[in-house]
Amino acid sequence: MAEYHLTAPLTDEDVKQLKIGDIVYISGPAFTCRSRLQKYIFDEKNVLPFSTENRNVLIHNGPIVVKENGKWKLNSFMPTSSIRFEKWGAKSVDEWGLKMIVGKTTMGKETAKMMKEKKCVHVSPRSVSPNLWIDSIKVETVHLYDELGRIEAAWFFDLNDIGPFIVDIDCEGNNFFDQLDEKIAERKEKAMRDLGIEEGWEYTKLY
Repeated sequence: MAEYHLTAPLTDEDVKQLKIGDIVYISGPAFTCRSRLQKYIFDEKNVLPFSTENRNVLIHNGPIVVKENGKWKLNSFMPTSSIRFEKWGAKSVDEWGLKMIVGKTTMGKETAKMMKEKKCVHVSPRSVSPNLWIDSIKVETVHLYDELGRIEAAWFFDLNDIGPFIVDIDCEGNNFFDQLDEKIAERKEKAMRDLGIEEGWEYTKLY
């Protein structure tokens, strides 16, 4: 396991060095995205109103942002589960030129396949509340606020060494959680044998 402090926009060389289980801290420009933005662009065929050429870190996040004294203030930052967006994952990586997706949990096989082709990784927060990073995140601007609403809009952030994140999909298509599930399954079988629990057991029915 290695630790990296990366600054966006990320390059192929930045992400190719990352392996599953590595720890990453991120600085630089990023933007947020949830289901409504992806549906608006990919399903409803609207044009993305900004360039992702120099903003290739996407955060699956619906932040709580309020305006105080004419400036946007970030009140809550909590990445959401990326697997919810698997329908659009491969398209996001391909058409937006992403090099990193930040979100909880992981993503599916089609997204991982595109990540391998385009050199992109997925990272998840590791053992820390992301709300602790608020002071290290500057709100730059927002796009599609009127069209999509406060939570689903695309917020532009400038990150200052936020983390730690764990790499759970690397750009070779390896998935940390898939490997973890295999280990859990092996240990579960041994535990059941040691406890004398037979195959085909069922949970106790309370009602």
